[in-house]
Amino acid sequence: MRRRDFIAAVGGALAMPLAARAQQPSPMVGFASNSSTLRRALAGFEDGLKEAGYIAGQNVSVEYRFAEGQFDRFPAFISEFIRRNASVIVTTSNAGALAAKKATSTIPVVFSIGDDPVKLGIVPNLNRPSGNLTGVYQFTAGLEGKRLGLLHEMVPKAAMLGVLIHPNYAPSESQLRDVQEAAARLNVKLVIVRANAEGEFDAAFSSVAQQKAGAILVCASPFFNSRRQQLVLLAARHGLPAIYEWREFAEAGGLMSYGTRLADAYRQAGLYAGRVLRGDKPADLPVVQVTTFEFVVNLSTVKALGIEVPPMLIARADEVIE
Repeated sequence: MRRRDFIAAVGGALAMPLAARAQQPSPMVGFASNSSTLRRALAGFEDGLKEAGYIAGQNVSVEYRFAEGQFDRFPAFISEFIRRNASVIVTTSNAGALAAKKATSTIPVVFSIGDDPVKLGIVPNLNRPSGNLTGVYQFTAGLEGKRLGLLHEMVPKAAMLGVLIHPNYAPSESQLRDVQEAAARLNVKLVIVRANAEGEFDAAFSSVAQQKAGAILVCASPFFNSRRQQLVLLAARHGLPAIYEWREFAEAGGLMSYGTRLADAYRQAGLYAGRVLRGDKPADLPVVQVTTFEFVVNLSTVKALGIEVPPMLIARADEVIE
């Protein structure tokens, strides 16, 4: 046998077991989310999978799909996962969870969402979800009154505050009630503006500035989160102190954020997905309610806006970004 033929034969023999292993079927997790920019949160999801014994790319494959603020894309994502026989479907959107509930009653679904899954009709009970869905209730949409209070503490002399709402987001009406009740307690007036599309942001912020509001609350919304850089830049352009839902806004240059730890919620979703892969049934896994909140202040933005932060407010911050 010639030397090159011998090497080829040996190389082929060594490669065959590796190729065979590569072709071994592994469970597939279909992950449908609104935004691809939440790197820390996505890493948290894979950390949760790892805690359950699954490592992406080794003994489980994860197929990611991102709507980037276009909620009508979720049904197509879910249908694709069903066609590809996903072992588990994970979604971090109200729209995704509702689409999954409508599309399948057999494939396990794990959600991580900000609105109450019982009110949305996703599960009948948090402790006994029944059916094929369970997950994490992040409790973000119910914090607007708290955020407005923190904003008022930051700019106590402002008699008027702006509020940006996403009308197409399911909890928007309850968000509006929350901020109106909070405004009555704080004795401040509100400038309510709405935006359903990216092209409506400029007019919304201009309206808040023209009506002399002293600051703005950007209400929780997956769509707003997917456009957070633009919203942060608009607040800076108009010189408006602003508060948002996730720390990612503050990291992007927003003044303040108050909400749950998104990476923790995603980690829990990953852990639940791993437990389902191990054989647990969604009906036996209670919906986890996130109860840890973080308040983040960006001092660079404080300086850029030229505002004086009350010392007690800074003292209460969980993190101060220099």
